[in-house]
Amino acid sequence: MTSEELVKERRSEAWRAELRAELKTKDRLLIQRVEMPALDGKYRATNHEEVNQGLTAEQARTEASRCIDCPNPTCMTGCPVSIHIPTFVKNIERGEFVEAARVLRETSSLPGVCGRVCPQEKQCEAQCFYTVKMQRKDPVAIGYLERFAADFERQEIEAGRVQDQTVKAEPNGIKVAVVGSGPAGLSCAGDLAKLGYSVTVFEALHDVGGVLRYGIPEFRLPNEIVDFEIDQLRQLGITFETNTIVGKTISYEDLKEEGFKAIFVGSGAGLPRFMHIPGENLVGVSSSNEYLTRVNLMGAGRAGSDTPVLQGKRVAVIGGGNTAMDSVRTALRLGAERAMIIYRRSEEEMPARIEEVHHAKEEGVEFLTLHNPVEYLDDGNGRVAGMRLQKMELGEPDASGRRRPVPIEGAIEEVPVDQVIVSVGVSPNPLIPNNFKGLETSKWHTIIVDDDSLQSSLPNVFAGGDIVRGGATVILAMGDGRKAAAGIDRYLQSRQ
Repeated sequence: MTSEELVKERRSEAWRAELRAELKTKDRLLIQRVEMPALDGKYRATNHEEVNQGLTAEQARTEASRCIDCPNPTCMTGCPVSIHIPTFVKNIERGEFVEAARVLRETSSLPGVCGRVCPQEKQCEAQCFYTVKMQRKDPVAIGYLERFAADFERQEIEAGRVQDQTVKAEPNGIKVAVVGSGPAGLSCAGDLAKLGYSVTVFEALHDVGGVLRYGIPEFRLPNEIVDFEIDQLRQLGITFETNTIVGKTISYEDLKEEGFKAIFVGSGAGLPRFMHIPGENLVGVSSSNEYLTRVNLMGAGRAGSDTPVLQGKRVAVIGGGNTAMDSVRTALRLGAERAMIIYRRSEEEMPARIEEVHHAKEEGVEFLTLHNPVEYLDDGNGRVAGMRLQKMELGEPDASGRRRPVPIEGAIEEVPVDQVIVSVGVSPNPLIPNNFKGLETSKWHTIIVDDDSLQSSLPNVFAGGDIVRGGATVILAMGDGRKAAAGIDRYLQSRQ
């Protein structure tokens, strides 16, 4: 064969390879996005069983095959903890499920949690090739696949077929304190432990997990998942001390005296906001924080529980976020005959995940959008008996980019209720800002940190999550935890 013929042959082979790759890509593009199996709406509204049932191995591999393995994977730009998404997805496609989980754990301390509660549709999936380049609404179901890999690994570890896969450095003997065992604290602790630090997590409540434990119902995030992820962190050598309130039962000075060379503050935003309207002090009106904590952490919804919680029959939840959805769906499970979401904007402006809104509707929740409470009504004995709602319409966009709700003059209606749960936002926990002398805070009482390392005005104090952001998602808090861990490592190593 002449050199010219050889070149032609090679070109022909390359062309055929390109053609095969193109046809394979086209085949992938034709596969329909998987639907998550879920319990029937009417059935699940009567219990606390997990709603989403997870993918089968066959479903997971088929869904993973939709990924075209972009040379520039834009999905990764949407992930706050920098998971190498194409690698874990392709491992699932090949049937290497444990290896997929190992890839997840390289950068995520809580894959089983994130696969359930992370708003992938606004982050990694929003940056998927299907969404960005093809303008389609069916990105690769990265969240479903993350949950599948994490659950598979958990089952293998619990069955004794797989050992813990986490790789960590040799202990360096340097002590670091983490305040709060929510997603920011756990993520920071996990990364620091992998780097060889001796990490102690201080939790104010009697159980570990922070908002993952008290703020998210079991029908969305079962406690067994939280327990498993925390056990994995314990395997790294992390110590957890509960019933310890940093800033009250133990001070900043105490931590320094005990030899902690750096402190990460991830104490969250547990201070509920109210609307300051007439009737908010009536019996039967509470915050979503109190309501969900009583039910999720303290078992108030279970028969025989020592923790009381009002179980209304006509329940109104004020707000349109995920916490509002969690509250109203919990009320249904506690026996509410009528459960309502009251939201001052339209459904399109709701910050809650689309899936959560869909599930709430399937379960029978009513949505009174473009309504805003202006007063809660007294039954004559100090208990809430109704609410007065102002009808709204949408005006010009506000600073958030959403159209501002404007009252319709004279459009007021009254609705009978016997329980109101207010879910209109939270403020940072003030305990540490008030008790760490020299800690600089903003006008919103959040801790001020630099962007690169999340270091505060106290050089050995770093902070992240809601105590810095004022209220955000689990995955953003985890991203802060990772960034702070890297910052703490640089700070401590520079002092060696």
